[in-house]
Amino acid sequence: MKKLQIRIYPDGKIETKTLGVKGSACEKYLDTFEKLTKAQIVDSEYTKEFLETESVLTQSAETVNNDTLENYNV
Repeated sequence: MKKLQIRIYPDGKIETKTLGVKGSACEKYLDTFEKLTKAQIVDSEYTKEFLETESVLTQSAETVNNDTLENYNV
């Protein structure tokens, strides 16, 4: 599950951390947060998830005579 953890300190400092977001996609979350809060990021650190890639599973089926191959024993 993808999350954005936000911590607001008494002095007004805001700390955010992305969780479950792999690769550079975390930067999109932080950019959005920055725009929503009209804040400016002054420091950032990459987590180990930044170096990971997100796996995407895709599946396709070929159509033969208006029927898919899934309906055949191949």
